[in-house]
Amino acid sequence: MTFRTRTFLAVFLASSLALAVSTILVERWVRRDLYADVEHDLLNQARLAGALLSHRETLADPDGEADALGRLTAARVTFVAADGRVVGDSAVDASDLPGLENHAAREEIVEAGRSGEGSAVRRSRTTEVETMYAAVAVQDGPVAYARMALSLTSVADRLSALRRLAFVGLGAGLLATFLVTWLASALLNRRIRAVAETAQRYRSGDFSRPARDHGRDEIGIVANVLDDTARALGERLAETARGRAHMDAILTGMVEGIVLVNADGRLVLTNPAVRSMLRLPEPAEGRHYLEVVRQPDLAALFARALSGESPPPVEVQHEPDARRSFGARVVPLASERAGGAALVLHDITDLRRADQVRRDFVANVSHELGTPLTAIRGYLEALLDTPPPSPDESRRFLDVIARQAEKMERLVKDLLRLARLDAGRERLDRSPCDVGAIVASVDRDLSARLASRRQRIEAKVAGDAAELPGDGSKLADALRNLVENASNYGPEGSAIEIAARRNGASVEITVADRGPGIPEADLQRIFERFYRVDRSRTVDPGGTGLGLSIAKHLVELHGGRILSANRPGGGAIMTMVLPAG
Repeated sequence: MTFRTRTFLAVFLASSLALAVSTILVERWVRRDLYADVEHDLLNQARLAGALLSHRETLADPDGEADALGRLTAARVTFVAADGRVVGDSAVDASDLPGLENHAAREEIVEAGRSGEGSAVRRSRTTEVETMYAAVAVQDGPVAYARMALSLTSVADRLSALRRLAFVGLGAGLLATFLVTWLASALLNRRIRAVAETAQRYRSGDFSRPARDHGRDEIGIVANVLDDTARALGERLAETARGRAHMDAILTGMVEGIVLVNADGRLVLTNPAVRSMLRLPEPAEGRHYLEVVRQPDLAALFARALSGESPPPVEVQHEPDARRSFGARVVPLASERAGGAALVLHDITDLRRADQVRRDFVANVSHELGTPLTAIRGYLEALLDTPPPSPDESRRFLDVIARQAEKMERLVKDLLRLARLDAGRERLDRSPCDVGAIVASVDRDLSARLASRRQRIEAKVAGDAAELPGDGSKLADALRNLVENASNYGPEGSAIEIAARRNGASVEITVADRGPGIPEADLQRIFERFYRVDRSRTVDPGGTGLGLSIAKHLVELHGGRILSANRPGGGAIMTMVLPAG
């Protein structure tokens, strides 16, 4: 389907729909207006009839009065008694009145009895014609209601005529819309074809023909702008090498740093990555590499490359205080290409840091596993000695072996859980969590440990922090690790304070102890794996050294964060900041 056809159909259908909707709306508006006029007139006549009958004691001939009013108003007049009987009707003979249905349930009579007057439209059971009724309640009169009725046949005839006229107008409008839309689409298509032909010539590289004026309307403005832009681009492409543009794009998008120097050692090209890595001054191009490259190893590589050598890659430390490491390689450029050298820098800081973390982790795991294994092996050898130890000593040795085996089991479980957390395999089962219930479960789980050190938990949960969304078991695990850490470092007989409060859109759960506190240098590192504050600051650190790290991962899994600080009165305080909703 061509653009012209699509444009024509879209405009024609929109115009046709607008005409059809407007025709329907006009017909409905006229119908409503005519019905409203008829209803207004009937109500006025009914009110007049009610006023004539009010305060009259008797009505000698109700049917004759109804006939007289009917002749004067050109409407059907009906008098209805309080019990619904028709006592007079201008459209029915007096002898036939007893055979009429009771009118107490008629819609307009019911409404008139409730509010004083009422109206309704329905097919008359007497005349079998669509009729509008209007009734009023008569005050202190010989009848209860006076009702006027008017056939809507004339209204329907007027609406039919209006509808025929509307259809004629709709047809004429659609014909005019068709012709105008077809003509407009033809003109629009001609202009767009002209713009497309010009664009095709520019695409093929033909800029020989003079630019044409496409007009001053919106399409013309766009076409003229495109025409001027295409010509400007053509002239620029003729002056600029395509290869340079490609090279600049590649260098700008590279994460590796690139420095190109000429045979004289002056910088010809640098990309944003290397300017950030080496903090080169702006502008750096045109300056000698010795002026801007202040790293001796890199300067030595440039010197060797400019002398024609191909030095091997090296690893250099740039700004040792910042602990940044780079892999550097310099290659000489061929003399037939004007000579020089190119430096490529890879930032391997994260790689070296990850390697160091791996080494530390392996060393820590080896140490943590080696200590209980040594104890287990020593006590097993003591049990296997000849002569064997006494039953009491054997029992004591077995208790030690059991404790060390349990410690190894806890360490392996914690390592596996950290591996799952790192791999994103821990899933949250979110539901409303009762903070008080979580604190109580932690208290129960650690009751034996706390009792052995004569410690207790003092909990205070604010009313607006009593519930938060999350995984209750994982939040309990995180809180248990914090409380266990507080127990390790808190003195015997002390209290561990747990508090929960609302802070804006977050719930803060704090665990505070009365221990020696945390040195400032260690505050940011205590959540690292196997990191412990100086062991001399506590009697028995216990645990696996992974509890705080697991707690941090579990809190972050909930979209929160965990903080550590020292209390002004002594001791440490850990804070879990969790989303409240």
